[in-house]
Amino acid sequence: MKVVRPITTDESRTIRVLVRRSDAEARRAFTVRANDPVTVLDVLREIQRAHDSSLAFRYSCRVAMCGTCAIRVDGRSRLACRTVVTAGVEELELAPLAGLPVVRDLIVDTHPFWAQWARVRPWFVPGDGGERIPPGSAADELVDGAVGCISCGACYSSCEIARQGNDYLGPAALNRALALIADPRDGAARERLAIVGGGGGVDRCHYVGGCTSACPVGLDPARSIVELRRLRLNGHA
Repeated sequence: MKVVRPITTDESRTIRVLVRRSDAEARRAFTVRANDPVTVLDVLREIQRAHDSSLAFRYSCRVAMCGTCAIRVDGRSRLACRTVVTAGVEELELAPLAGLPVVRDLIVDTHPFWAQWARVRPWFVPGDGGERIPPGSAADELVDGAVGCISCGACYSSCEIARQGNDYLGPAALNRALALIADPRDGAARERLAIVGGGGGVDRCHYVGGCTSACPVGLDPARSIVELRRLRLNGHA
């Protein structure tokens, strides 16, 4: 969506909303009256409250922490709770995340995403030594730049390779792998490097960067993938 100057909070407007529904007979077009500022999640809740209570979508925290409200807004993967419908936008097209099976309306089955996430052993494995991450070091920079993922699946859905249903680990799993591999306190770096260097690993990435542009919390999975390739080629760990 294009960014336009927000209107003041005492103004209201109507927004036409087109929703991709799983039931071919379900209502798909709605006209919602909104007071600014308004988010996509606000719009969805108003549709459910005032127009069609059967509309299905997920949300929980409403503050961009849980990642459950990820959908496509005008074709781009976004968090509904964080996406503001700016002034001048008169129509929205909402759809479920691409590349994941649709359960109902805007709700998708995230099992394929989590299956790839699990392959990189995404938990911390204590090492034998007493290493620490020196503040300001290269390792500190890599770890800090890779943590913070809310596992919303926006990057996965935006990746043309991951969403084809193949064995590619995907940007979220690879980003998590870097956070652990770069951490000198973790004891499973060699194992993870072997995984990310395998057939479904970093070499499958085409470096388009769609994952980074889709991340709602400002992470850079594309850079993480580049760093993983460098670490693998340099024989890290």
